[in-house]
Amino acid sequence: MRIGIFGGSFNPPHLGHLHLAQAVRETLHLDEVWLVPSKISPHRSMAAYAPEHDRLAMCRLAAEEFSWLRAEDYELRQEQISYTYYTVAHFTQERPQDEFFLLMGGDMLRSFRTWNRWEEILQRVTVAAVARENGEDVLLEREAEILRQYGRIEVVHVESFPVSSTKIREMVKNSQDCSCYLPKKIVQYMKENHLYSRM
Repeated sequence: MRIGIFGGSFNPPHLGHLHLAQAVRETLHLDEVWLVPSKISPHRSMAAYAPEHDRLAMCRLAAEEFSWLRAEDYELRQEQISYTYYTVAHFTQERPQDEFFLLMGGDMLRSFRTWNRWEEILQRVTVAAVARENGEDVLLEREAEILRQYGRIEVVHVESFPVSSTKIREMVKNSQDCSCYLPKKIVQYMKENHLYSRM
């Protein structure tokens, strides 16, 4: 199988995440995409994070709509910082017969050479870097050319979906309607569990 690993805080998961996952899946002919919510991000403050079980539950609700999408709780079960290397090593060791693709945004690819054990990540998976802005694919291709001496890189152009988890949290905090950016089941879950309204 060809499997995409899509990591992030998913705080909350929104239609932009699903749009990206579907576009990369179709372009690279992936069999599945796995949403992998992070426990302790090495790059972000955890202050505004919803509890782990809520973020995982919302990822599972998002995955219910698609036969090819699923939520994985590997990082949430760890006690260490969610360095991508350990996640990649776990999945590739557990399923050596499968081919894995690591989905990331263009900003992540540009900083990729600062990541923990980045060369080893490239030895284990194909990096699928997503270009979401006009002209970004040219910049990413330049970076990809440098990295291809260490492993496999694919640059995928995905039409921009103008929403972010930060924007959604702010809208909820300000009692604004954000339902157009989220699957209906996640909107309901957030309301029932009073997520982000008391930030």
